[in-house]
Amino acid sequence: MATLKEDMAHFTTLASIRVPRVMRVVFYMILAAIIIAVAFLVYVPWVQTTSGNGVVTTLSPNERKQDINALVPGRIEEWYVRDGSSVKKGDPIVRIADIDPNLVERLQAERAQIALQLEAAKSALATARLDERRSRELFEAGLAARRDYEAAQIRIAEREGQVAAAEAALNRADVNLSRQSEQIVRAPRDGFIQSLNAGDAATFIKAGDVLATFVPDGAARVIEIFIDGRDVALVRPGDATRIQFEGWPAVQFSGWPSVAVGTFGGRVIAVDRSAQIDGRFRVLIAEEKLDGYGWPEERYVRFGAAVQAWVLLETVPVGYEIWRQLNNFPPQLPAAQSTSSGTGTKQ
Repeated sequence: MATLKEDMAHFTTLASIRVPRVMRVVFYMILAAIIIAVAFLVYVPWVQTTSGNGVVTTLSPNERKQDINALVPGRIEEWYVRDGSSVKKGDPIVRIADIDPNLVERLQAERAQIALQLEAAKSALATARLDERRSRELFEAGLAARRDYEAAQIRIAEREGQVAAAEAALNRADVNLSRQSEQIVRAPRDGFIQSLNAGDAATFIKAGDVLATFVPDGAARVIEIFIDGRDVALVRPGDATRIQFEGWPAVQFSGWPSVAVGTFGGRVIAVDRSAQIDGRFRVLIAEEKLDGYGWPEERYVRFGAAVQAWVLLETVPVGYEIWRQLNNFPPQLPAAQSTSSGTGTKQ
């Protein structure tokens, strides 16, 4: 060491050179940045997620948007509602008039005639049974031929057939009258009329034609999203989610849901067993209140509104997540699930 210092004394110019302060500062800054970056990648946790886009819907078909159809053919005589009207269960929506104004009277007269025919058939049946009883007594006493007794039994069967035919005709007449009495279409439950799809009194309609579009009130909302098939095996009922609604201001951090602002909680309730046509899988998410806050009111988030949701999976280091994304690997399996899979393989 002493020899090196003595040699350096002969090189006065080299000894006078010093590393600039700026370069030392830059070096220490780069070194600190590398250390911080490595520590960040290794120690900072990242919540793995799989995301998907979808809409707000409901589980029950009775609570979804539905069409109100005409029950009988005819023409529209009177509307009781208009677009946007609120209705209660049983409120009239539209009254349909038959093209023939005297149809109900003619149906009632027809029914009365069939009722008389039924009474006559029943009376004839009672008489035939009396004749059959007399013929049986005479036959058993040896005073009548078997042919007369069998003819009496045949007449009973014929009269029973006439009674059955008359009863069937009477039932058909009652059905026709009942259908004509249902010419006023009523609301199936509380809700509002979204749109009227038929015209006025000049419009002829057939049974089954769509008259109006009805949206029920008080439906339980769920989220329907579609996720990639690569991640569907890791999504299970009960997994927590974060949801961002269309038109609702939000700042979402995918890997740090605890610091997200404007997103709402949810819980996976179902995952489809088969894929859609495009290869994605449908996931249904129900509302979950976090810190006492649920989803926004229905007037802010209506049915059919677009949403984006993140299903929260495992917590891993940031470095691992970056490596996984660069290699396009799926998220890692939960520990319990991977253990059970390994056990099953060994068996």
